[in-house]
Amino acid sequence: MQKIRIGVLISGGGTNLQALIDDIEKGKIKGAISIVISDKKDAYGIERAKKHGIEAIVIDKKSFRDNDEFMDCLMDELEKYKADLVVLAGFLSILSKAFIEKYRNRIMNVHPSLIPAFCGKGYYGQKVHKAVLEYGAKVSGATVHFVDEGADTGPIILQQAVRVEDDDTPETLAARVLEVEHKLLPEAVGLYCDSKLEIEGRKVRINAGK
Repeated sequence: MQKIRIGVLISGGGTNLQALIDDIEKGKIKGAISIVISDKKDAYGIERAKKHGIEAIVIDKKSFRDNDEFMDCLMDELEKYKADLVVLAGFLSILSKAFIEKYRNRIMNVHPSLIPAFCGKGYYGQKVHKAVLEYGAKVSGATVHFVDEGADTGPIILQQAVRVEDDDTPETLAARVLEVEHKLLPEAVGLYCDSKLEIEGRKVRINAGK
């Protein structure tokens, strides 16, 4: 059976990308990363990909007239590398409607909270963890979901809670949540590559019997 071809979109250091690469190399994911694309020139994730012999390019968002033109270029590159699944691994650009429609139910994102809490427009990176602490929440966590037209509103694939400690800072909470992200994202991609995910409306069912 042909392996699922994965296109990974990044904007920064690429630690979630590294988690994917590690599990693919261990044989835990029956897929292969065909292309890594960064929307920022200085993203270290590009170097991570190249160290493992993975094709990696920069498509600088700032060089396009608008987001739609940028998205059209992204789609052209993903098509060129025949990506079956698109994984957002710390990718901060907003996907266009055309992009989402083209890859409907084939785009995954990882978010550093338990959706639907502390998510949506403006909730990314350290802002999420700061909001969790300011609210006084006792539990945070990570969520992997399919991407739809809304901000963090797509069907949820996997979630795991992380306890908020009394002495947490945004940095310490982020570090523990990131460890969970590194576990959940490869697990979700692995389930997809094994054809074990079934979407029914807002629900994603994991068919362990397949």
